[in-house]
Amino acid sequence: MNRRHLLAAAAANALLVGTATRAALAAANRPPNFVVVLCDDLGYGDVSIYGPGGIKTPHIEQMAREGVVATDYYAPANLCSPSRAGLLTGRYPVRTGLGYEVIMQKDDRGLPLSEVTIAKALKPAGYATALFGKWHLGHLGPAWPPTRHGFDTFFGIPYSHDMKPLALYESHAGSDETVKSEVVYPQLQQQFYDHAERFIEANKDRPFFVELALSAPHLPEHPHPGFDTQTYAGSYGAVVAEIDSIVGRLFGKLRELKLDRDTVVIFTSDNGPWFEGSPGWLRERKGGGGYDGGYRVPFVAWAPGRLPAGRRVNSMIMGIDLLPTFLAMAGQPPLKGVTLDGLDISNVLTKGAPSPHEALILFDNETPIGVRTQDWKYLDAAYYRDHKLPFSLLGYDELYDERDGRPENYSVAENHPDVVKAMKARLAAAKTEFAPFKHADIPQAFKTLNAQFAHIQD
Repeated sequence: MNRRHLLAAAAANALLVGTATRAALAAANRPPNFVVVLCDDLGYGDVSIYGPGGIKTPHIEQMAREGVVATDYYAPANLCSPSRAGLLTGRYPVRTGLGYEVIMQKDDRGLPLSEVTIAKALKPAGYATALFGKWHLGHLGPAWPPTRHGFDTFFGIPYSHDMKPLALYESHAGSDETVKSEVVYPQLQQQFYDHAERFIEANKDRPFFVELALSAPHLPEHPHPGFDTQTYAGSYGAVVAEIDSIVGRLFGKLRELKLDRDTVVIFTSDNGPWFEGSPGWLRERKGGGGYDGGYRVPFVAWAPGRLPAGRRVNSMIMGIDLLPTFLAMAGQPPLKGVTLDGLDISNVLTKGAPSPHEALILFDNETPIGVRTQDWKYLDAAYYRDHKLPFSLLGYDELYDERDGRPENYSVAENHPDVVKAMKARLAAAKTEFAPFKHADIPQAFKTLNAQFAHIQD
């Protein structure tokens, strides 16, 4: 080969290397995709990553080995609608008007259009956005459908799958048309995932945000054919196994599309388990005041090359932290003109840093009922025989030591009077701060519902 050919070949090779380098740099600088797999009523003890006794979930176990497990993650509320509002907006649900109970069939409440959701917040960075599964943030009036809240695409159900009448809906941003179809209950979770997969395939060349809001394992269970109902966990165990298989399918698809190093996946639940399911060693269940069994749920973050593998963190975090964290990971500035309660937990996930929160507030509907700091948990009320029971009427102070990971069985208030005093002050301040956001009266839908329950009890 003569000198001219050598120079031409070298130039061509340099061009190819330069192109490959630029492509690699572009991939490295690409904002990450975000996928949130949000289960419905999945308990802390329902998966096999927090100790013995959980239902076998091998794909979630693999996710934990390859990602970050949070042991002290709190859902934004101990009930569905407020929790989902908190996760999407980064705000305690009482601020959004959805802090009271859940949205019922004839309930006209909904997430205000003025709220900035994760989907809206990521739009300026060029994200494609979609929600597949359960919405439960308003289906009457302006809150419906979810495409009015920053989502390009929605396919799913308006509320929990135990509520009737139930139908599937599909909508797309820019269109007033909402397509309605019949529900086949054992197929729901697979349909949600199939739509999510097609959306990911269609948007693989741009950043995307997907909320895969499964409606399982909320009761009643509707196992998909092929998942074993004959184990000790029965139909509930079969539904959890299906959830685990969906997680496996998701990771398989991301790897097939070579998006695994460009995607952050969060696996969690909206609150603790209802009448079935396991809160593990945690006290109480969904709706059970401020105890951990209703609030503290599984949380795994997976992002190969961005997050470390096999890390467990006990820094307290909450679903309200996802919005500011996603913005930070996407290289976007914090929201302006919006009061956020959530904080960026990037350093918690990447470095195992301490929680950025001094305290997390736990609510009973719209009223602060508990305070969690990294070391302590203080509650001022519980439920007993259908009544809310303030501990002060009994002369009790309920303080729990969170430093050694023990369950909330024995109060240590007598041994730490200074801590009790400080925690009471925190809770009193929270009650003052959030009092202006409370409803003046309970929503009409619940007046009707309460009257129906009273008739049944009579």
